[in-house]
Amino acid sequence: MASDSSHAGKKPVIIVGAGLAGLVAAFELSQQNVPTLILDQENAANLGGQAFWSLGGLFCVDSAEQRRMGIKDSRELAMRDWFGSARFDREKEDYWPRKWAEAFVNFATDEMESYVKARGIGFLVNVGWAERGDGRAEGHGNSVPRFHVTWGTGPEVVRVFAEPVKAAEKKGIVEFKFRHVVDDIIVDEKTGRAVGVKGRVLEPDDSPRGVKSSRTAVGQFEIHGSAVLVSSGGIGGNVDKVKACWPVDRLGPNVPKNFVVGVPAHVDGRMIDIAERAGANVINRDRMWHYTEGLVNWDPIWPGHGIRVLPAPSSLWLDATGKRLPPFLYPGCDTLATLKHICSTGYDYTWFITDQTIVAREFALSGSEQNPDVTGKSIWQVLMQRVFSSKGTVPVQNFVKHGVDFVVRDNLEDLVAGMNELVSTVSGAPRLDYAQIKQVVETRDGQFDNPYSKDAQAMLIHSARNYWPDRRSRVAPPHRLLDVKRHGPLIAVRMNLLTRKTLGGIETNLDSNVMRPDGTPFPGLYAAGEAAGFGGGGVHGYSSLEGTFLGGCIFSGRAAGRAMAKEVLAAEAAAAGGGAE
Repeated sequence: MASDSSHAGKKPVIIVGAGLAGLVAAFELSQQNVPTLILDQENAANLGGQAFWSLGGLFCVDSAEQRRMGIKDSRELAMRDWFGSARFDREKEDYWPRKWAEAFVNFATDEMESYVKARGIGFLVNVGWAERGDGRAEGHGNSVPRFHVTWGTGPEVVRVFAEPVKAAEKKGIVEFKFRHVVDDIIVDEKTGRAVGVKGRVLEPDDSPRGVKSSRTAVGQFEIHGSAVLVSSGGIGGNVDKVKACWPVDRLGPNVPKNFVVGVPAHVDGRMIDIAERAGANVINRDRMWHYTEGLVNWDPIWPGHGIRVLPAPSSLWLDATGKRLPPFLYPGCDTLATLKHICSTGYDYTWFITDQTIVAREFALSGSEQNPDVTGKSIWQVLMQRVFSSKGTVPVQNFVKHGVDFVVRDNLEDLVAGMNELVSTVSGAPRLDYAQIKQVVETRDGQFDNPYSKDAQAMLIHSARNYWPDRRSRVAPPHRLLDVKRHGPLIAVRMNLLTRKTLGGIETNLDSNVMRPDGTPFPGLYAAGEAAGFGGGGVHGYSSLEGTFLGGCIFSGRAAGRAMAKEVLAAEAAAAGGGAE
């Protein structure tokens, strides 16, 4: 490997975690020629972390793609949506998250698009409409479509930052040390500054990306640096920790017993606790973002592997007892409110009753590996599978065929019998009554004989189809579910709770500099990405608008990289000036 002799003897910035936030920070540091060392407990195949598995959605405001679609968006509208969703209500703990929220919306309006496109990212032509809201203009949700799917999904987001960092590695500016698990942050007793890390070297493990790896240690390490960045992710892979942090005051006393898991096992939240032990302030632990439309992956990669359905609004959503979920808890509308309602039922699952027409048009699956057409940048496959297909994408078809959560039948009575059979081995699962389900379905269907209705879900569907990309490729034409001849077969899907994102974390100022409990900055210690609640210790408040997780990693990683570079270069300049006197 080529080496830059100008870096000889210089202590590097140490980045703990080679996910997206860490890569963005390393990219920014390399642009300033600042030596950087990246540590990660997994092997090199896991470079990019969770971002690699993502759909690649980014939250942008008033973008070229939005304007091309005829979407009228603005900084002011996005700011109202963000704060209406966040509902910041904690005077002390929300001080920095509020500032981060305003800064992020400004970034999403002014710089996000140009920043990522300058790296080489392109977007799908149509802008997606995630988290459509709770039915109130001042409440939760996106007033307009803002979900920009990266052409190439998560692997492309990772690539555009990983490639320049790897190029800097060849120049000797960046160094990677994989299979290094950090156990402590070293703090100078005299200055209180974070000056390094120490931990264990794990045995080599060439497991494929995402597969749970060995934790057998074969050595120890202690490394000193000029600054330390924690960018190690959240707690979503640690179900016990998720349950321990569960907000019973907001989501009720029924802590779910069963989850499918949306992230690899190494997303365990260890570094958040390690940073806290070193003196960092950790806030808003009870804020989290878990999905309500999780499927057991029929072809799993990590333990308990779950996949989320990204639904459009047409499926009929029932709780475990067969009751229809109340307004405005419809597919794709208000994740957290739906989660709260499901927990109140005392059961960990719900049901979609839908049909082939809706599944083909409206079932998208989260994850780069579940979207090979977009990940592989095949326009032909996108058109054939998402616009012209009557079956849906190949991964969706595979889940319908192989997924344990799917029941496919030609009539409603057999469908309900199949639903009961599916949960017959689940302890305490209620038995569904066919007559009750029939009444619910027929009552719903009676609202679809006209293009107008008193039913809020019917109105939502008609409204969604006013956005022409949704009408063409995302939202099925309104119809009766029991019109099996034209739209069948009927399909029931058991929807499980799916762990995913940590919305609280290490408190940071706008430079991603970690804060201490007394409100002062922690010298030399920075945090970015999910470990920092995607900025500030909780930039989302209580609810996400989607596209803001990758965006939060990019924004907070960029802030950390630039601030650390500025600090290191200023220290070098001061040392050089002092030596010349």
